[in-house]
Amino acid sequence: MENTDTTKKMKWYHYIMVFLAAAFLANFVPHFVNGISGIPFPSPFSNPPGRGLSSPLTNVIWAFINFIAGYLLLRFSRMNSKNILALIIFFLGMVIMSIQLSLTFADKMK
Repeated sequence: MENTDTTKKMKWYHYIMVFLAAAFLANFVPHFVNGISGIPFPSPFSNPPGRGLSSPLTNVIWAFINFIAGYLLLRFSRMNSKNILALIIFFLGMVIMSIQLSLTFADKMK
């Protein structure tokens, strides 16, 4: 049997890539949703960074930077749906980043 990219064993750093991919993809969501809804939302480019409000356009651009980073990390991590550990790490990354984002942006509406 030929050892192709999809059947190669994941190394330790591939699992880190999976975790970070999930974090970037989770961060895509609030910036994209607020951006396309025309709602100013905090971003790293606001003043102060992460606390002030950035324009909807800035958030859409930031969302797609996160999306591309998440996609590339996931693509090069060699993750596949048969690797249960990789799936657990992916969902753990999503959960941790989602909780962090909810705590970070909790006071946005105040």
